[in-house]
Amino acid sequence: MNHLQDALQALLGDARLVAEPLPGTDLRLWLIDAANMDRCFSPEETRLILEEPPYWCFCWASGLVLARWLAQNPERVRGKRVLDFGAGSGVAAIAAARAGAAEVVACDLDLLALEACRANAELNGVTLGYSNDFFAEADRFDLIIVADVLYDRANLPLLDQFLSRGHAALVADSRVRDFQHPLYQRIGQFDACTWPDLAEPAEFRRVSLYHAQRQRS
Repeated sequence: MNHLQDALQALLGDARLVAEPLPGTDLRLWLIDAANMDRCFSPEETRLILEEPPYWCFCWASGLVLARWLAQNPERVRGKRVLDFGAGSGVAAIAAARAGAAEVVACDLDLLALEACRANAELNGVTLGYSNDFFAEADRFDLIIVADVLYDRANLPLLDQFLSRGHAALVADSRVRDFQHPLYQRIGQFDACTWPDLAEPAEFRRVSLYHAQRQRS
């Protein structure tokens, strides 16, 4: 935790992490203090945030939706091997573990994000595995879960890559909600906001959830 706090303060000198309950769940995460978002950032702070965004200290809307959905549909992960791609804070991975998954690996390129996942897993009393290289993982997972990773259409090729390591995928996204892919079917739309609330436009508070199953060869 101390390393995470130091990393955050290197970006925002007076920022601190607090253990926040997530609305509509029984989970808590170490997140940036909401009071810190109610001030103007200096030009230097803005530059640092844009260059190295501390996305791991927010629970983004799609991650919150996916965590809630897994809690309501535990049979989708119970007894399964799950990998959370682009885990960030680890919220979806933690929800999968709480829902009874046999194994959950939090995967993220950012080592600070993996450290946040560890801290949040401990906070919620679950055990996760960790990886910083999705493509180094064997094709052994029952399910790949993904939230807030697509961002824009340039990342749509990832949809095929998810199924290179898992038999199925669950993808939640609020930025690219209407993509067309023959293997992905939208199973619902849900309202949520990033926590702490960033006052994002209404369009980014509407999250689509997709499911895909790998085709048998």
